[in-house]
Amino acid sequence: MFQGRKAILWIVALILGCVLAIHYGLAWVRYYQSRPIVLTGAVIKQDDDPIKRAPIMDVEVSEANGLASSNTKSNFTGYFAIPLVRGVGRQQSVTLRFLHPDYVPVDLTELVTDKLTIVHLVPIRSDSETPEKPVPLDHPPINVANVRIRYSTESTSQENIGTGVKTFQVQNVGNVPCQNSAPCSPDSKWKATLDTESMDAGEGSVFQNARVSCIAGPCPFTRIDTDGFSQGGRVIKVTVRNWSDTTTFLFQAEVFRPQISDIVRMTYPIILGTSLNFTLPPTAEGPSVEAELNGENIVFPLGPIPILSWADCNVSVAKNQGRFYRCELNAGYRFR
Repeated sequence: MFQGRKAILWIVALILGCVLAIHYGLAWVRYYQSRPIVLTGAVIKQDDDPIKRAPIMDVEVSEANGLASSNTKSNFTGYFAIPLVRGVGRQQSVTLRFLHPDYVPVDLTELVTDKLTIVHLVPIRSDSETPEKPVPLDHPPINVANVRIRYSTESTSQENIGTGVKTFQVQNVGNVPCQNSAPCSPDSKWKATLDTESMDAGEGSVFQNARVSCIAGPCPFTRIDTDGFSQGGRVIKVTVRNWSDTTTFLFQAEVFRPQISDIVRMTYPIILGTSLNFTLPPTAEGPSVEAELNGENIVFPLGPIPILSWADCNVSVAKNQGRFYRCELNAGYRFR
């Protein structure tokens, strides 16, 4: 009788567990299906050569039929994420519209899925002209050549400005029993003396390559107890133990002073079609672009917002504060 009731209870519990699992499973499915869907992708330049398919920034992305909860723009890497309104489901048709003043507009109709959308935009102009403003025949394209990137970095070097030297004596009388009256010799047999000496390199200077040596007296019966000099620094110290007669020590170190200087560096950008790309390290200061325009060498300083008369530039700052620049030639110019 008891066994039968126990089996019934187990069956009821199993049925309730299944019912709850189905209920919560259906609830999760309804939540998953009803949550807003975000379409993601990238916008790049159309070119037969894959290496010239540069990302396009500031492309306005929208849904032509009002099925997006907000419009968006592509970022420096060409990435975009456009949220659809709640209720738009998978496999439903949407039309994404991509607009940029320098590229032919594109309307892309596709079914809603989890796939990444890669959009290729065709430049409105060629390397030297636009359909709206063709370059006059008596004004040929301006050649941009020999492009270099100049910047400076701060370098710190250590200049040896002298040597710190000091002699000191550790006075003691040898063969005097210690009798448990510290300090003593290492074997606690003889009376010893401890002496601490220091040197200061002065404001803005440090000691390096410090050394201490016994130069007179019964040196075998001495020991360096505290090494406060090997690591260098502005102030260095040493403590010597002597358990025989008076000894003399030489304390010596090189004195260095930090010297800060600016080093001018030069790098060359990567040119792919009409795109110019280069990076600068986090420590770069005063960057500028040097280029020959129709044979004339001109320097173009780069401020926080990069502006060139012959190219449209954007910059992205990495987590380590390194900077990645991408510049697109303006109409009427071409790389040579």
